[in-house]
Amino acid sequence: MPTPHSLIAGLDIGTSSIKVVVGERKEDGRVDIVGVGSSPSRGLRKGVVVNIEGTVAAISKAVAQAETMAGCEISTVYATISGSHLRCQNSHGVVGVKSKEVSATDIERVIEAAKAVAVPLDREILHVIPQEFVVDEQDGIKDPIGISGVRLEARVHIITGAIASAQNIVKCANRCGLAVQDIVAAPLASAKGTLSQEEQELGVCLLDIGGGTCSISVFHGGAVKFTSVLAVGGNHITNDIAAGLRTPLAAAEKIKCEHGSAMTTGVRKDDTLEVPSVGGRSARVLSKFVLAEIIEPRVTEMFSLIQRELTRAGCLDLLTSGLVITGGTANLPGIAQVAEQVFNLPVRVASPEGIGGLTDLVKGPESAAAVGLVLHGAVHTAGARSVGGKGAVSRTVGRIVGWFTEHF
Repeated sequence: MPTPHSLIAGLDIGTSSIKVVVGERKEDGRVDIVGVGSSPSRGLRKGVVVNIEGTVAAISKAVAQAETMAGCEISTVYATISGSHLRCQNSHGVVGVKSKEVSATDIERVIEAAKAVAVPLDREILHVIPQEFVVDEQDGIKDPIGISGVRLEARVHIITGAIASAQNIVKCANRCGLAVQDIVAAPLASAKGTLSQEEQELGVCLLDIGGGTCSISVFHGGAVKFTSVLAVGGNHITNDIAAGLRTPLAAAEKIKCEHGSAMTTGVRKDDTLEVPSVGGRSARVLSKFVLAEIIEPRVTEMFSLIQRELTRAGCLDLLTSGLVITGGTANLPGIAQVAEQVFNLPVRVASPEGIGGLTDLVKGPESAAAVGLVLHGAVHTAGARSVGGKGAVSRTVGRIVGWFTEHF
């Protein structure tokens, strides 16, 4: 029987749907999925909350489903934050080593120095992720504790977001009786459960393409180098289908999911489908090839925008392992082949990995972010419980353990 402190809930607040995944952390560190809930999202636009009541209703429904399946009451959650307001930058900090040997206190000081960057008043720092440490000009150090030296440097990746967006997420969760344990940027949550350590070392880009946004995260040398969120996603494809076939949006979404293809190659012109009309007119029969002709240009344009973003950030040359695509739109047949044509790199579609339990309920790429939240929470609670006491030193070491366990 799961104990309350061993249960971790992830709340993925997406533009198209809201998902809740409950995981149980085992003593050996494994995570078993014990509950899943999902509800259509009605209160978000491009990853940002625009209707509090609609979002609260969707969260409540998803939480109720997950609670019933897991046989528990959810009181705290780890939540995602998305939207084009997310920004990233790499920073650098330097401090002197006090006792000639690097300690957890020195790491805390150098991280504080590295995150001392100018942040506008309407924004806040969401994550400060160590990339590597340098001790007396010796770089590439992942865990510097105990190393002798007099000068300690830290290179970190900083993610900031709009304060109002984070506050609205917390407000919606609180209205549902949930306390938010931590807010995790969507690009990091998606990467947690889908990327292998080898890919992160060699260099990889993860694209989580949802309904209203595309989260981008680039890893190289085992550390995150770049994160971004673009306001493009599967809903743009749905809108094109609705306009091109002159059909309601709900019907266009269903047609996309059941008959859509990101490539015209391989789609036979004599394959047909029934398309509902607007205004009570009778349904029409159209070729699936016409549908693919509408989808392919939009998918190609989407990947071209992502390629432009990666080029601007100087990250394209880092992607030795290629690209990994996840998110609900990754279910579109042929999407990996279109990405390979645009980027001229190997591409794979990824689903959550490294979990047990009810894996069949979260096996799709649309569950990557929610499962990633649970895995993030498992690492966070493991780091917090690995150090006894409630003093300042214990909290400091707990955070250091969390950094190293999660990112290195």
